[in-house]
Amino acid sequence: MAVTSGKAARPGFKETNRVIVPGQSYGEIDDRVLTPVLVGVEKTPLWWWIGFGISGALLVMYLVSIVKLITTGIGIFGNNIPVAWGMPIVNFVWWIGIGHAGTLISAALLLFRQPWRTTVNRFAEAMTIFAVVCAGLYPILHLGRPWVFYWLVPYPNTFGLFPQFRSPLDWDLFAIGTYFTISLVFWFIGLIPDLATLRDNAPTKFQRLLYGVLSLGWTGSTRAWQRYQRAYLLLAALSFPLVLSVHSTIAMDFAVAQLPGWNNTIMPPYFVAGAVFAGFAMVLILAVPLRKALKLEHLITMRHLDNSAKLMLATGMIVVYGYFIEIFIAWYSGVEAERYMIWNRMFGDHALFFWALILCNFVAIQPLWFRRVRQSPWVLFFISIIVSIGMWLERFVIFIVSLTKDFLLSSWGDYVSTFWDWSLFIGSLGLFGTLFFLFIRLLPTIATAETKETVFHDREHGSDAFEKIRMDYYHAEETA
Repeated sequence: MAVTSGKAARPGFKETNRVIVPGQSYGEIDDRVLTPVLVGVEKTPLWWWIGFGISGALLVMYLVSIVKLITTGIGIFGNNIPVAWGMPIVNFVWWIGIGHAGTLISAALLLFRQPWRTTVNRFAEAMTIFAVVCAGLYPILHLGRPWVFYWLVPYPNTFGLFPQFRSPLDWDLFAIGTYFTISLVFWFIGLIPDLATLRDNAPTKFQRLLYGVLSLGWTGSTRAWQRYQRAYLLLAALSFPLVLSVHSTIAMDFAVAQLPGWNNTIMPPYFVAGAVFAGFAMVLILAVPLRKALKLEHLITMRHLDNSAKLMLATGMIVVYGYFIEIFIAWYSGVEAERYMIWNRMFGDHALFFWALILCNFVAIQPLWFRRVRQSPWVLFFISIIVSIGMWLERFVIFIVSLTKDFLLSSWGDYVSTFWDWSLFIGSLGLFGTLFFLFIRLLPTIATAETKETVFHDREHGSDAFEKIRMDYYHAEETA
């Protein structure tokens, strides 16, 4: 199907630049997206069982680590004095960062009317929720007495306990709790029309009952769609500021501390950019194999991968700018401890971590300037894995390496991680993987209702608004 914008197409223009591949019917979209959900257990593909089995095994490791932590104590970690915040907090911030791209894709791009969000927003939103679940458990497990974590919540009690609101730990509770709640409701509201479609097409009574309850009596009437759109836009407007506020709050955990390398004003925007950077890397890690395994190449096209790669490159360069600003601030401050902090990161005991993160977060993303790289799915997959590793290394350098050398020379120490530090982290990957594999098996990975709207717009107008503007520009350029 050719572009029908009424203008001559630019030579070499590919149809893969469309939001979705032309020629899709509503029924074909339902078949591609809903069939993997409605098939019986005996028809579940082998790759799903392998992935779910590996994730389940890692989840068992995670549960064993938690039992060991509760029965033995926080001493199983490598935390010490002065490194009281060890790998649990590093992993906490890493997981929170991963959860940011889903909200940005869903809420921000919806508010800015970007049509390419429609086929990637659903699993990106699910990624956000699962990542926040993994992240939220870490501060609780790091408490030492996790069974009394509810003391952080202001509630009436006879003992007169009340949270210390000057503690950054309490800020995290409210920031993460709000972010998780809004993201979960936003995700569920978007699912309702697709849950109704599953209800109407379910082959078994149990599935009809399950999806019927979850769809909340959706009828598809004009009034229902009107209320749905209002609620969806309202939740998007609430979610978008949370992208900035949540990681800014987490950054303040460190910015309010009197420690070389932490107490500076660049931390909130620096952390937000890093969170979106890591989040889009995880979106690509999930999108590339998912579109191949579920045969969704016609819906998750090269344009989605290309745009995600561009955003990852843009936020990555902001993060790299933050690295240079940190070095400049330390030098310009004239404070000896700040200058030594930078020297220690670059040439100290953990210098390998610093140069590895520069390699992963700066050097590895430079090929993304080239369109051919951005439209090579498995190259993007490989670069995204490197970026995810680099963002974990960045958090390790900022938190742990800074804690080893503070203002007082007599309190300097070192940090050595333990088996249980790594087992809890690797196990949390299993928790995330288990939740994600259950999601792609039980719920539609693509928002079919929004995708059908894109198909209708494409059928009526020949191309989406962005593409038409671009083609008009090319035509004017060629005419001139």
